[in-house]
Amino acid sequence: MSALPVTLEAVELHRIGMPLVRPFETSFGRQTAREVLLVRVRTAEGEGWGECVAMTDPFYSHEYVDGCEAVITSYLAPALLAARTLRADDVAGLLRFVVGHRMAKAALETAVLDAQTRAAGLSFGEFFGAVRPEVDCGVSVGISPSIDELLEEVAGYRDAGYRRIKLKIKPGWDLEPVAAVRELLGPAALLQVDANTAYTEADIDHLRGLDPFGLLLIEQPFVEEDIRTHVRLARAIDTPVCLDESITGVDVAIDAIERDATSIVNIKPGRVGGYLEAIRIHDACLERDVPVWCGGMLETGVGRAANVALAALPGFTLPGDTSASDRYFAEDLTESFVLVDGRLAVPAGPGSGVTVREELLGDWALRTPVVLSVS
Repeated sequence: MSALPVTLEAVELHRIGMPLVRPFETSFGRQTAREVLLVRVRTAEGEGWGECVAMTDPFYSHEYVDGCEAVITSYLAPALLAARTLRADDVAGLLRFVVGHRMAKAALETAVLDAQTRAAGLSFGEFFGAVRPEVDCGVSVGISPSIDELLEEVAGYRDAGYRRIKLKIKPGWDLEPVAAVRELLGPAALLQVDANTAYTEADIDHLRGLDPFGLLLIEQPFVEEDIRTHVRLARAIDTPVCLDESITGVDVAIDAIERDATSIVNIKPGRVGGYLEAIRIHDACLERDVPVWCGGMLETGVGRAANVALAALPGFTLPGDTSASDRYFAEDLTESFVLVDGRLAVPAGPGSGVTVREELLGDWALRTPVVLSVS
């Protein structure tokens, strides 16, 4: 569906801090709180919100919160304000003069898209082409201090109704925890692992040891630039290989699929530059019969709402990391997303379908918002 352009008047950058309900550890670090950069655009037709998924430090990605704020303030927002009247599908072209910085660009594009679709009375689901009113949900489980603590956490998510469990792994924390969780869940449960680039080509034989556990997939074992070694791994193991960090756009996704480096694709809108590029990747994978699922970046309700709408597209046949709000936060920035029978409802209201709670925005603010206006 289409919507009329909006007339941009101001871009606001909000920095908030939200404590996690429990620490979240991966191969690249341990988080106890989520520092969030939010973008609000004010237009003549109304406002829109976008969430930047970059983390505080450049450990997972070269992008990080301070860097995203700097590039938005100095380059990206001024370019959009100069254009003044625009649609979301104009944003990528207007910002192409800045190399990379996809997470920062995605936050701006999403905010414009939210304003545009709210003004048109369209939900994200309608605009994206969603075919389901609710989506199956998986949960991502971090690296635990012990096997016993891991099993206790996984059992809690199983009992809550999550339809798929994803375990973070790294060298020294892989075969033993996976074996223990598989025994706990039984052979029929959907179980997958995520390495976040922690392994090297020398580990291919070791990773073959995951095959007996009947995993749904192994996600991104090698560094993002190394497509060749993912090809080698896919030929060497029975477990399907899924790419995450490597997929930065539709052309890269098609190349990786055609080279047999991946048979499943994780789509993270922030990583690829926004939801419009995410939809293009989805369409390319659907055309090639490659299943996709929606990855998560510990989003607030702002980002979660958009992810849930995306995950309702037809090619998203595997449960994503679109967990309920209480997986990460005691209180969400928007209306809470609540798991019902292992699923989340796709918001039906205009735009993202959620409302930012202004009182929490103030309570959690780390500093005064940055406001950039039309000259």
